[in-house]
Amino acid sequence: MARSESEHPTELELEILKVLWDESPLPVREVRARLEANAGRPLAHSTVITMLNIMHRKGFLRRRKAGKAFFFSPKEEKQRVTGRMMGDLLRRAFDGSTSALVLNLLETTDLDAGELAELRRLISRKAKEQKR
Repeated sequence: MARSESEHPTELELEILKVLWDESPLPVREVRARLEANAGRPLAHSTVITMLNIMHRKGFLRRRKAGKAFFFSPKEEKQRVTGRMMGDLLRRAFDGSTSALVLNLLETTDLDAGELAELRRLISRKAKEQKR
């Protein structure tokens, strides 16, 4: 039985989106080169073309032809895609409890002093916004 398509990108699709969020539009060969540099392993050109076309069909990417090459760019900004993914994780794994998600993250991740200070600053800013 075929797996149903997820509204969220797969691991490889997310890696492709990260490349394209950094710079786009890019032709297939540039996407492939950047994926290989990030992953440290070779990827077949046909694999990358197939993935980009699947992502276009799913609505994750825009595709435009220039000469003989196709150029790809993301349809949505990183914050929208990751926000949906986080919302899904929040609902499914933490029953909608933001504090449970954050507590789990704090207790299962090694944070340095700078990261903790940044989190305090962000929480303080959010608290001030709530008072308005």
